[in-house]
Amino acid sequence: MEQYKKEFIEFMVDCGVLKFGDFTTKSGRKTPFFVNTGFYRTGAQLRKLGEYYAKAIHDAYGLDFDVLFGPAYKGIPLSVATAMSISEHFDKDVKYCSNRKEVKDHGDTGILLGSPIHDGDKVVIIEDVTTAGTSIGETMPILFAQGKVDVVGLVVSVDRMERGKGSKSALKEIEETYGIKTTAIVTMKEVVEHLYGKPYNGKVVIDDQLKQAIDAYYEQYGVEA
Repeated sequence: MEQYKKEFIEFMVDCGVLKFGDFTTKSGRKTPFFVNTGFYRTGAQLRKLGEYYAKAIHDAYGLDFDVLFGPAYKGIPLSVATAMSISEHFDKDVKYCSNRKEVKDHGDTGILLGSPIHDGDKVVIIEDVTTAGTSIGETMPILFAQGKVDVVGLVVSVDRMERGKGSKSALKEIEETYGIKTTAIVTMKEVVEHLYGKPYNGKVVIDDQLKQAIDAYYEQYGVEA
């Protein structure tokens, strides 16, 4: 596992973004782990988060793209922070763009914030966690309404590696539905690999009991890695 992935996993724990316990997802699944990106709340945290996204994007797609698109609302700060990090660490100036939930009819009009999107632009979509495809289903028409856009792929922070609407993972369903490549900074398999049975900040984050709960969850909802 790459060093930046290990650091990102610990970063999520430090920020309180990655939690373990008893939770219920929006889909009603009882889960022993939860990722809440709303706990990235400071400038320093967003700066580091942008660096991890930038490295994941570089690894998965290279830098041959023009626009980083972050769907409203959580995608807005992600697109800004990551575009800045790509400029700083890879000396590549990419445009950032997001959508408004409501079209603005005065001043800076339209549905987009940030850079306009033009015919021929190559776009990478940036989101927080693996989705069920709902957000992407709303995002793709917005992008294609701007012109002949080439959507290179989608990057999320964590791939939960569980079934989406069918028998395949949510990210795999998005790949097959829209014909785009998907990637994540880390997968839950990598999270467990890095944290299980190892002390971090004086405690073992994933002990045997929690590992059993995670394994049981994936027996019910998991997909092949």
